[in-house]
Amino acid sequence: MKRSLLTYLSQSCRTQADNTAVRFKEVTLSYRDLDRKSSQLGALLQKSELSAGERVGIFLDKSPEAIVAIFSVLKAGSCYVPLDPSAPEQRLSRIISDCSLKWLITSSAKLPVVHSIVSRTKTLGHIVIVDANKQNSKTELTGIQVYFKDDAEDTSISVVEPIPPAPDDDLAYILYTSGSTGRPKGVMVSHRSACSFVDWAQTTFEIDSGDILSSHAPLHFDLSIFDIFVAIAAGATICLIPQGWSTFPKSIADFIAQNKITTWYSVPTALIQLVLHGGLEDRNFPELKRILFAGEVFPSKYLRRLMLMMPEVKYYNLYGPTETNVISYHQVKAPPAAGMDIPIGSLCDGVTGYVVSESGGLTPRGDIGELYVKGPTLMNGYWQDEHKTGEVLSENLFDPDEQGLVYKTGDMVHLDENGLLIYHGRCDTMIKSRGYRIELGEIETILSAHFEIKENAVYVRPSEEFGSTISAVLVAELNTDLNEEEVRRFCSENLPVYMVPEDIHFVSALPRTSTGKIDRTAVAELIP
Repeated sequence: MKRSLLTYLSQSCRTQADNTAVRFKEVTLSYRDLDRKSSQLGALLQKSELSAGERVGIFLDKSPEAIVAIFSVLKAGSCYVPLDPSAPEQRLSRIISDCSLKWLITSSAKLPVVHSIVSRTKTLGHIVIVDANKQNSKTELTGIQVYFKDDAEDTSISVVEPIPPAPDDDLAYILYTSGSTGRPKGVMVSHRSACSFVDWAQTTFEIDSGDILSSHAPLHFDLSIFDIFVAIAAGATICLIPQGWSTFPKSIADFIAQNKITTWYSVPTALIQLVLHGGLEDRNFPELKRILFAGEVFPSKYLRRLMLMMPEVKYYNLYGPTETNVISYHQVKAPPAAGMDIPIGSLCDGVTGYVVSESGGLTPRGDIGELYVKGPTLMNGYWQDEHKTGEVLSENLFDPDEQGLVYKTGDMVHLDENGLLIYHGRCDTMIKSRGYRIELGEIETILSAHFEIKENAVYVRPSEEFGSTISAVLVAELNTDLNEEEVRRFCSENLPVYMVPEDIHFVSALPRTSTGKIDRTAVAELIP
């Protein structure tokens, strides 16, 4: 059976046309509105000769317009590529060039950045400005075809929804994550894989048309797939959290109460801030049914406090890298003791897992090894990177009768006596901080590009509040005046804010092993 993410919108529009699909501050879109507006913009894309299967960048703050843009791209038979609105121009340009994006949907507020990106890249040829009319705009982008809000609203071409896409392995979206070579990796996800996750999540967590889901994750983060498509599949309401509110826990607590949120899904960091600074002791959230968290380890002492503050809520720990979406989950039924490991739980329906030793064999129950998985939510691979794809996707040597590739997660786990997976961290240089997956090698690559930095090493320090914090140790070139402020400025221009080292230290030389490699253990010990 061929499948499409658009099926969910079509079904909910038929059965829940007047229900609120999207809410943002005082703005609401019904399912009828979302269907109509996305069809209008989709028609503009089709009329302007967007090719089926082509990739379209979405460079918008989280907003109703962004949700409309996502569905318009899918209705045009194409693949959406969400771009981080807060990323530096250099990183945005690298992604646009890597993905060969010809189309970009954006807003008038983003035009100064767009102008700069256009000068840095050679691929962009079409830009859609969703909140500006042609007569009122003074946009001048040489060599670029620019479309406006009224172009979409005036179009008379009806979009014929490609349901199902042909074939259903067609890409639905590409999410860019950190890459060890300094080049971000584009994770390609098909309609089939995305639908497999959405179906599982809606059924497992019993989401229905009466639910109101918070949308905390940015659109370029894989947690947003749950927020958007599980809500749409259920005919429920997506309630978008305004940009920047994550840093104001009391505002988030007000948001949950005022919007009568029933389902919250975020990284643990956001929930820790609520526990510490949200004033939950004096609050009541009668509509809140379930809290889901994923993306990093939730320290048990904070989860315990949260569960004691809100005992009527159901709590779920979800696990899975972007390449697989969620592949295991665990309901935490009682407040855990401080220091207790929170299981990442049981494998989802249709997922098979293997705990593999360093020698490549399966480990006995209780022994730690790397988790390999196969299942219906697996990615297609990395965009234009067959080598990296081949490193993590391989034939199933553990069960030849099981068809399909297995994915090497890079995560160390063991099976406990109850058959639950327990997480033990990464087996490489990838870390999680504030819910974001970060390759330390990418930070080192960027630092190495600074002409006054001779060499560098980046390492991570554990943080109960944020999961991990990043430190950089640098050796400057001789006769330079390089300082911490300059390094931070350089990093901020080339890396997302969550990848900028929080601690920067200068040394005369980096310690090395007998083979001449940087001794990373010794580097971490250099700084008290």
